[in-house]
Amino acid sequence: MTLEKTAPAFVEMAHRIVWASAATVDPQGKPRARIFHPIWQWDGARLTGWVATRPTALKRAHLAAHPYMSINYWSPTQDTCVAECRAELVFDQPTRTMLWELFSNTPGPLGYDPRIIPGWTSAESESFAAVRLDPWLLRVMPGSVLAGKGEILKWQES
Repeated sequence: MTLEKTAPAFVEMAHRIVWASAATVDPQGKPRARIFHPIWQWDGARLTGWVATRPTALKRAHLAAHPYMSINYWSPTQDTCVAECRAELVFDQPTRTMLWELFSNTPGPLGYDPRIIPGWTSAESESFAAVRLDPWLLRVMPGSVLAGKGEILKWQES
């Protein structure tokens, strides 16, 4: 399947579901899952995910050792989509400002006012950082596939 077909279907489903389980691997090779709230940007050629986060020592250690993240969405209708990504904590001010504005200006429930997070007063807050997600694999499976209707879309970087 092509990225041009899979990415828009992934974004539609991910943005509808909103919350995702995200897994990283620590320096000892043990997995760790958490809940994230990414926003995905598709420009017709490239898909990029963004997460507003606290750059904790744990996240820094995981991504320094293994700069990858698995993002998995699920809904009660059995719709699921997955993005396997290269992941990078980003600290430059233009990126943090872009992300702050992206979350602030996107309608809810996908968007939100980042100031609701304790310690986040602006994009310059020390505890505010970005995680950039660059997928190398996407999988989109509508729940209807379980009933023999629809199709699974899958794209993998070559």
